Amino acid sequence: MRGFGRGRPVGRRRLGLLRVLPLAFKVADKPVLVIGAGRIGTGKAKLLIDAGARVTIVASHLLAVVPEGAHDVIERPYATGDLRGYALVIAATGDAQVNDQIVLEARELGVWLNVVDDPARSDFFFTAVHRDGEVVVSVSTEGASPALAQEIRSMIVERLPPHLGDVAHQLRSEREALHRDGSSTEGVDWKPRIRELLAEQ
Repeated sequence: MRGFGRGRPVGRRRLGLLRVLPLAFKVADKPVLVIGAGRIGTGKAKLLIDAGARVTIVASHLLAVVPEGAHDVIERPYATGDLRGYALVIAATGDAQVNDQIVLEARELGVWLNVVDDPARSDFFFTAVHRDGEVVVSVSTEGASPALAQEIRSMIVERLPPHLGDVAHQLRSEREALHRDGSSTEGVDWKPRIRELLAEQ
């Protein structure tokens, strides 16, 4: 197409914006494997445990405090076959050769994989998250800069009205009441009610 992108070459960086689809996964009771038990690995494990995942940690050495609630902790090096049966895997070994083996196994098994500090080979990214009850604000830079994602999250949080979790809880109750009455909520204009609830906070 003549003129498409004229003066603005479309490179990998611009097209990269199209590769990530933000989703909110329910990981409660899902089996998740974290390989590596340094500061970053145990940090990811804690996030997953807090979200209800059933987390197993495999690591040659426990270099940081293992978070409470881990399903299992196995002190040994990663071995081929470890990924089988897991819904998500986080590779936080700090060893490029070991990560190469993990990536190969994940591709063979079709397991969703996050390789710490290696966005190009990760299937998903951890985001900077703010929670207020059932309201979740999540910011991602596609792994380019977690620090930037955290800063953007902080900027957003400073501007959010208080008690959004209470508002979400009330709206959930009202939607459920309509459903119990046999009414559909598809065509309801919720904006006036949302603004009313926000003004009450």
